[in-house]
Amino acid sequence: MTALAGIATAGLFMGGLGFSLAALLAYANRKLYVEEDPRIDAVEEMLPHSNCGACGEPGCRSFAEVLVNKEAEPGKCTVNTVEMTQSVADYLGVDVGDHDKQVARLACAGGSHVAYFRAKYEGLKSCRAAAVAGGGKGCTWGCLGLADCETSCDFDAIQMNKFGLPVVNENLCVACSDCVDSCPKDLFSLQPVSHQLWVACKSLGFGDEVEADCEVVCTACERCAVDAPEGLIKIRNNLAIIDYEKNELASKVAIERCPTGAIVWLKKGGDSIIKGTGAKKVIRMEPLPRVA
Repeated sequence: MTALAGIATAGLFMGGLGFSLAALLAYANRKLYVEEDPRIDAVEEMLPHSNCGACGEPGCRSFAEVLVNKEAEPGKCTVNTVEMTQSVADYLGVDVGDHDKQVARLACAGGSHVAYFRAKYEGLKSCRAAAVAGGGKGCTWGCLGLADCETSCDFDAIQMNKFGLPVVNENLCVACSDCVDSCPKDLFSLQPVSHQLWVACKSLGFGDEVEADCEVVCTACERCAVDAPEGLIKIRNNLAIIDYEKNELASKVAIERCPTGAIVWLKKGGDSIIKGTGAKKVIRMEPLPRVA
């Protein structure tokens, strides 16, 4: 057999193999094809197409599929308008569902007017970069204020205030968790709005030593734990921890004697923070001087 004939034979063989495989795939496609429920397309069109993942699914298409299969309720989508969510429910003949809205909460209140910076950070304007370099903030657990969370939020739900502290607009927050992932200090978490009792601190320090770095720090004085219903609050690693499985017991009584105002009561809607009567008043409206 000449070389040319060998090449021709190989070409015919590969061509035949390709044709056979194509025919096999076409046959398998006809035999194994599962017709998709046309309601999935209709429901997807009624969803916001944000693909944020707040519903627990990777995207709106996947959420539409579980809705049609009645594996979730339309109200689980926190981005859609009330009217469109009701339209989805009406179209599928199901209830909207009573879901406690979740929002991002920040476990820090140490803005520049109440928390000291012990060193000056110069470099990439990024919390993650600053955290690697040591940051400069006296409280090593506190917010660095370089806005990674604000940058990561696609819904404009986070704005930095004049003291370098992120403020979450609960009406715009969809609980997508991007801020949770972007914060190198793990200060953000997703919380149901029914969790009105909140510890706005994550310091593991104790007493006067940590208060010298931040005026609104949790000093582990235990007053909140003593005053709250039994088991609601415990001090763990020098930090007040709320057991939200007992959230029905939560009340403002737990915040009243907190000397720094580290534990607060959040009004529903997130537009107001209430501190206890024992908390010292913060009236300073200018950043603290940087200290060595």
